[in-house]
Amino acid sequence: MGKVEDNKKLKMNTLLQTAFDLFTGKGFAKTTVSDIVNQAGLAKGTFYLYFKDKYDIRDKVIASCSNKLFADALDALNNSYIQNFEDQIIFVINHILDELNKNKVLLKLISKNLSFGLFNNTISNLSNLSNINNDTSTLYEKFVNRVNENNVNLKNPKVTLFTIIELVSSTGFNSILYSEPLPLDEYKPYLYSIIRGILKENI
Repeated sequence: MGKVEDNKKLKMNTLLQTAFDLFTGKGFAKTTVSDIVNQAGLAKGTFYLYFKDKYDIRDKVIASCSNKLFADALDALNNSYIQNFEDQIIFVINHILDELNKNKVLLKLISKNLSFGLFNNTISNLSNLSNINNDTSTLYEKFVNRVNENNVNLKNPKVTLFTIIELVSSTGFNSILYSEPLPLDEYKPYLYSIIRGILKENI
């Protein structure tokens, strides 16, 4: 990669990281494009080379953070000795929920936009972004790779993943922040039982 491309990716990554810091620090509603470029030390025109507006960069930050959560969980899984596919999926979900439980500010940023950020093609295709963890594969691609590695024949991997994410993000959000319907540790057995059922029905 040439210096020009390196410089472009550096600027884009700087804007993404700065937006993340501001959104989680002062809140999305109170953050402006001017705030982002001023803190990043870049011109406003540079911002609009990469992003349409504040909502566009928010969506890409959410997609990137979601991707990183999943990638970190897969790294932890790879260091484990879990062989069963269902157990692997539960391990990954448990890892992500525990991380979000420790970082409630991040949870609030991504929770209500998680599925949109992952399944909209413009957002989930991060191959042109130097995202926060420098990983260019989408969450869906990671999931399908894990399915293939385990020789699991899911009827529709995308629908299965979407359903699990919708379930985990909405119920996990309420369980972590409001202890509804139960505090997270008490709720996990119910959630995981339902997820196992979803996987069994789609194999």
